[in-house]
Amino acid sequence: MAGLSGAGRTALEQATVVFGGPRHLALAQAGARGQAWPQPFDLAPVLALRGRRVAVLASGDPFWFGAGGSLAAQLAPEEWTAHPAPSTFSLAAARLGWRLEGTACLGLHARPFAVARAHLHPGARLLCLLASAEAVGAFAQWLCAEGFGGSTLWVLQALGGPRERVRQTTAAGFDLAGIAAPVAVALEPAGAAGLPRTAGLPDAAFAHDGQITKSPMRALTLAALAPRPGELLWDVGAGSGSVAVEWCLAGGRACAVEQHAARAANVQANAGRFGVAEHLQVVHGRAPQALAGLAPAQAIFVGGGFDLALFEALRAASPAARLVANAVTLETEALLLQLQGSHGGALLRIDIAQAAPLGRLRGWAPSRPIVQWSVQL
Repeated sequence: MAGLSGAGRTALEQATVVFGGPRHLALAQAGARGQAWPQPFDLAPVLALRGRRVAVLASGDPFWFGAGGSLAAQLAPEEWTAHPAPSTFSLAAARLGWRLEGTACLGLHARPFAVARAHLHPGARLLCLLASAEAVGAFAQWLCAEGFGGSTLWVLQALGGPRERVRQTTAAGFDLAGIAAPVAVALEPAGAAGLPRTAGLPDAAFAHDGQITKSPMRALTLAALAPRPGELLWDVGAGSGSVAVEWCLAGGRACAVEQHAARAANVQANAGRFGVAEHLQVVHGRAPQALAGLAPAQAIFVGGGFDLALFEALRAASPAARLVANAVTLETEALLLQLQGSHGGALLRIDIAQAAPLGRLRGWAPSRPIVQWSVQL
């Protein structure tokens, strides 16, 4: 209670109903006024009491991985007032002396650990909210599996209160007992090199059956697509989903359309592996029929199976999108030449060869040439 502001304590005293987790209700001594959140979490009981004095208890800043954003989206501005306290991130930074502006702050209490994957690189600092004591051990094991067993961890319990406890260990040497919620982990990664921030991740990093836009071509394709934060990409005929995954790593959202079930499963696996599953929707179906009902895209990539009917369907569904189509066959190449003559845009022919053994020496092993058309629909 000492951590609440005077205005916050007054609002709590005047409330006829108090919502929160069991720990919060006990700390606030809510008594008969207290009502625990339903499992699974649901805002409906709070919204049903509109017009009454209701207090909702949340940890620290309710708009940083808290219930505040969810509630505010359902209520009018004049229906609510927030009384934020220091967040776990602020308390952790104050204990460790870390600059928050240089620290990745992640809520992993209800999200996969893989969300942290893109932030793991030597020299980085992470603050991660976790759900339980068991989650701390599982997170350490996950770090080891990803090649970051040498990372330094700080386990931070009940920050800002009388039960506060901070302990230091490593991911590989983790054996701490007596961990109690609420708990967060601070992390300085060490071990693996981390994911590069440029497009064109190694093909071997993805689950695929050979149907994948190869690394050099993927880099050129993503450059033509020009990802921007928050934009939606349609990856049509996604194959492994490598283009959609890298689009999401650049800060966007994606919808991967794939007609083969095994490949759609690979897309889902790759999204999970790189921690972008919450931003990447997988649609198992054949375009253009599978496009029905999708939100309009800002960018569209077609890596194979492009024809005139699909082009017209894409133009009708997302008339302002940036389209990038890659052609391997002569027939598709001829179509791209025809469409570029009618609709403009840029054509690029790409010939790539890689060094490979040639007897006792080496020679160039050429890939099939690819023609790329990029245009604003």
